[in-house]
Parts: sequence; structure tokens; C-alpha cells
Amino acid sequence: MHPLLSVPMSASAYRTLAALVYEHSRIRLGPDKQSLVANRLRSRLRALGLDSFDAYCERCQSSVGEDEIEQLVDLISTNHTRFFREPEHFTHLTHRILPEWIPRLEADGTPFRVWSAATASGEEAYTLAVVVSEFLRLRVMADWRVEASDISRRMLARAEKGIYRMEDVGMVPPELLRRYFQKGVASRQGACRIRPELRAHVRFHRINLFQSEYPVDRPQHVIFCRNVMIYFDPPSRASLVRALSACLAPGGYLVVGHSESLLGLRHDLEAVRQGIYRKP
Repeated sequence: MHPLLSVPMSASAYRTLAALVYEHSRIRLGPDKQSLVANRLRSRLRALGLDSFDAYCERCQSSVGEDEIEQLVDLISTNHTRFFREPEHFTHLTHRILPEWIPRLEADGTPFRVWSAATASGEEAYTLAVVVSEFLRLRVMADWRVEASDISRRMLARAEKGIYRMEDVGMVPPELLRRYFQKGVASRQGACRIRPELRAHVRFHRINLFQSEYPVDRPQHVIFCRNVMIYFDPPSRASLVRALSACLAPGGYLVVGHSESLLGLRHDLEAVRQGIYRKP
């Protein structure tokens, strides 16, 4: 057994790391997450040649600690996602939001913009691209873009490749799978890749949702920010909703996860249905 596998994390080290994570990402780590954090960081300690979590804290707080804190946040981030997750949101996008926006934008010659603000390994962003492309397939409008961002460089590197296991795309309807995915052959058998013509519409960014400026075009017509606010405390959620709302065009939509709500937060958005809000 590697000696680091049995090294415990002290309460003081955990408090230090939890405070650093909150300061740099607003992710709130409760006392029940100590063993999870320790397990996720053990391989990082080995890679750095450190023999304790206290030494790791010292590194994070040193003059070279900024890059390490980014690694820390990356390692403790939860990145669960899948294609067509919470499918009602994509149904609403197809049947209500796109028919509302596209004719108006076509008339103005304005591109349609949608942002997947916590895209993890890219499934949400590519699902959005599939839905928009499918809606526009028989129309003349060609100018549209999906912005895709995450705080994790590790996840973004996977997302940009656009390669997934066949079991990962089980929720994609067969016709859309044939149209927008390439099946792997030979050594890539059992995997598939997003077709280049679809990937060309998706642009990836490393974004901390609490940074002062977002490097995405404005205004956005739809922002998906799903299943990430559950990790933030109420003041952070309120701050994030205000920042995202400022990026929306009037009449634009913010979509959050089914397990999330803006209840109790001050904002200027109108509730449309579960998880969907509209900017007046």
C-alpha cells in the first residue's frame, strides 16, 4: 500500500482547503465532504512528492499557489452530466424558445446565441448544438453559436475532443445519432465522435462563474446553467443569477436544473416552468 493512502487529513487542513475552494469558486464544502476531498487529492500529493495534506496547504498558500488552487478546484468539482439530461428543457427549447426567437433573428440578421455555462465534459453543449441544428436544418439561417464553459480545464479538454463511448449516447435518438455523430472503427470501435460540422458551432472557454467578466458574446438568447448552483450558498447563487441575467437579451431565457430554484433569491426574471426563467 502506498503510504499516502493511509495519511489522514487533519481538521485544520480541511478547513484551510475548504476556505480556499470557497474563495476561488464559491463551492461550499460541508464537514461531511472531508473524506471525499482527501481521496480526490491523494494522487495529487503523490504527483507533487508531498507527504501530508498540511504540506499541500502550504503549497496552495505559497507564492506559486494560484495554479495549484486551480488544480484543487478542478479535482474536487463534481462533473456528472449526460446527453439530453432533463429532456423537458430541450423539448421546451425546440417547441417554444426557438420558434419565438429564430424568426425575429432571421429578420434582423442576428446570430442565435446559447451558452452552456457549466458544461463539464460537453454533453450539454453538444445536445444544445444538436437541438439548434435540427431546428434550423430546413431553414436558411446559418449563423448560430453555442458557447460552452466550465471551471475545469480537465473536463474542457475532454469536451473539446467530442469523443464519447457508445453507452454515453444512449439517450440520443437514433436518427440524430446518425446525423450528428461518427461511429468509431478499428481501435475506436465502441466510441463515437461529434461530426466536425456540428463541433464548428461550439466554442469552449475556461470560465469561473464568479469572475468579473465573461468572455462570451452578448447578448445571449438562452443560458443553460444547470445542476451547479446546488453547490453554492444563497448569496453566491443570487450573485450568479444577477450576473447571468445581465448577459441575457430582453426576452432571453435562463435554464437551471430541476433540483434548483430561484425561490428566495432577488432577481428580475419571470418563472416560465420548472427550471426555466425569462428576462422581461
